[in-house]
Amino acid sequence: MKLRTALPLPRYVLRKPRKDGMWAYFFNPPMWARRAGCPVGTEPLGTDYAEAVQRAETVLLPAFDSWRSGGATDAQVGKIIKAGTLDWLFAEYRADRRFTRLHVRTRRKHEAGLTLVGGYILKDGRKLGTMPLAAITTTVIDTLYEKLLTVTETDTAGNVVTRERRTTVNDVMRSCRRAWNVAFRRSPGKVPIVNPFAQMGLRSTNRTTPTATYAELQSFRAKAIAMGLPSLATAALIAWEWLQREKDIFATFAVTHYRPKERPHAVRVVHSKTGEESWIPLFDDKGVPLYPELMAELDAIKRDRIGGLLLGRDWGDRRPWPTWPTGTSDDIDLTHMSRKVKEVIRAAGLREELTFTSFRHGGFTEAADSDLTEFEIRAQGRHKSAKVLPRYAKRTMKQVAEGARKRRAMRTKADNLSE
Repeated sequence: MKLRTALPLPRYVLRKPRKDGMWAYFFNPPMWARRAGCPVGTEPLGTDYAEAVQRAETVLLPAFDSWRSGGATDAQVGKIIKAGTLDWLFAEYRADRRFTRLHVRTRRKHEAGLTLVGGYILKDGRKLGTMPLAAITTTVIDTLYEKLLTVTETDTAGNVVTRERRTTVNDVMRSCRRAWNVAFRRSPGKVPIVNPFAQMGLRSTNRTTPTATYAELQSFRAKAIAMGLPSLATAALIAWEWLQREKDIFATFAVTHYRPKERPHAVRVVHSKTGEESWIPLFDDKGVPLYPELMAELDAIKRDRIGGLLLGRDWGDRRPWPTWPTGTSDDIDLTHMSRKVKEVIRAAGLREELTFTSFRHGGFTEAADSDLTEFEIRAQGRHKSAKVLPRYAKRTMKQVAEGARKRRAMRTKADNLSE
């Protein structure tokens, strides 16, 4: 049977039938260009139509047009992409399935790192991304690492502050290392064997998630309500009281989970990371509410909701806070929520390092300060092992003082017994 297709192809892209009935795609620049020394040569593009078109239009054709016009078309494509440069290598990585199939937040993180390195301005005014790969040596990258390690900023009070961003720059170097390895595999012979981003001896900062205090929780909630974002105020209190993760609060917590008809005095709490779920009582044995502030807010929300997620955005059609870029339940993007939380934190004048997760960690620390046992804390957080608790329940002065008090009480008791 004769193969037919009506799918359009970019310039210089050819298709050929294979014995298995599929089409194979090839980039085939004109002979006159190859004779003139064009660095962009023929290249097989595989059998996937979408990937072939994407690579041709985002990598090969811009590089071809840049060579042909002597760089005059670079402004049209928005970025100089010449074959054999660092920008070209990053473009190779962006076009590869090992990049396109990553989670959207992971792709965004890698993209930020590639942009930071490729856009670094050298002493002569050129961008590092325009340099040929042969010039990107380990010495160059080690020097770049030291340059990027610190950043000078002006805070809200107008003070010039220099801070270290080791965790961020370490992630940037790892992204570039990955890009180099992928491009080397995609284009053998065009990428140097030695990866200058490898074996850098990156040292971790051992940074822990900042823990919010109860006063900071209250300030955040008050400012969120004042800014017309009461759902974020309620979400922060859920993280504090029930120790839930942001994914479960915004993407799992449904109307049917809170005080359903079959259990009107309880709430179903899900921890998707550990695969655990539980029913938390909302009243004590005497019928007194255990979480009066939170319950009042959730009761008010549920009165206006029939089903779906309990917390939604506070404007428009009140759609969910997360988005699902690929349509799968596991691919959840909470970037918009995180940005709004950061806006509230800054508007409230709180510590810049705080994030939404800080409120959950604050709840754990409050539990430890309240003399809850490890078993009780694990029951609330649904952790299977006590080994992870120090990551959440931070050591505080109160815990140290309480430990000293208990030890001294034990000594006094022993002295009394010896008499």
